Amino acid sequence: MTRTVLVTGGSSGIGRAIAARFADDRAEVVITGRRADAVERAAKELGVRGVVCDATDPGRVAEVAGQLGTVDVLVNAAGGLPPEADGDGAALELLLAQWRASLAQNLLGAVLTTASVRDSFTAGGRVISIGSIGAERRGGSYGAAKAALAAWNASLSGELGPLGVTCNVISAGYIAGTDFFRGGMTDERHSALVAETHDKRPGTVDDIAATAHFLASPGARHITGQTIHVNGGAFTTR
Repeated sequence: MTRTVLVTGGSSGIGRAIAARFADDRAEVVITGRRADAVERAAKELGVRGVVCDATDPGRVAEVAGQLGTVDVLVNAAGGLPPEADGDGAALELLLAQWRASLAQNLLGAVLTTASVRDSFTAGGRVISIGSIGAERRGGSYGAAKAALAAWNASLSGELGPLGVTCNVISAGYIAGTDFFRGGMTDERHSALVAETHDKRPGTVDDIAATAHFLASPGARHITGQTIHVNGGAFTTR
């Protein structure tokens, strides 16, 4: 049976790679994103359905959810660094705006999207949210939002588990080849981030896509409530 897979933030970076992986598996993939041109281009190139949707807009999220029918896999990949402060306004106001933006982009969008399709999940459904190594160290408002994402995921797993739906976070380390750093990645910073890993290489979007594909597979049906660290050993747990 063909699965329906919804990927937020699916027009670029990690989200796009995950959408491509499921599309290759002949799933019915729906990607969302805020920029119409990027969504249209990615959807055409991947052969999937594209819908313009800001995951932090409750009305739009509900509207899109109402168009989907059943959902087998939800991937909350939308997120990113908050916009740079423009320098206008009081320091505390700018700080508040930055933190609100981080929480909206990296936590609340996932919460709203998941809630909107909660009643649409099939038995054996999957919720996969993209976290970050920034939740463990030096993450600022972005890292704090990703840490909250993992805490929310643990609670969500308890709520949806009895319905046969698993919920997990993939905590990504440094992933090369994306626009996450908005052109701010230097050779020195790249080398430092790679040096932190055990395997001495940066991660790729395909590393994360493969992990997401596994978490959506029958082999992962008893894995839920977890944060899966995919970072080459830059951060380890036991």
